[in-house]
Amino acid sequence: MDIKYDLSSYTRVLKLASTPSWEEFSRIALIAGAGILLIGIVGFLIFTVMSFLPGGV
Repeated sequence: MDIKYDLSSYTRVLKLASTPSWEEFSRIALIAGAGILLIGIVGFLIFTVMSFLPGGV
């Protein structure tokens, strides 16, 4: 393991990284929130269906 090479790789990545603009951040947050909401709805629907089936939860 070459520590000097690893540190130079990490610093190169940090120099290339930039803070997202507010528009980009809000778009990413909206898409992530929609994904979380969709997974929650699917889980709730599965729970509801399993509750009505015989031998369910």
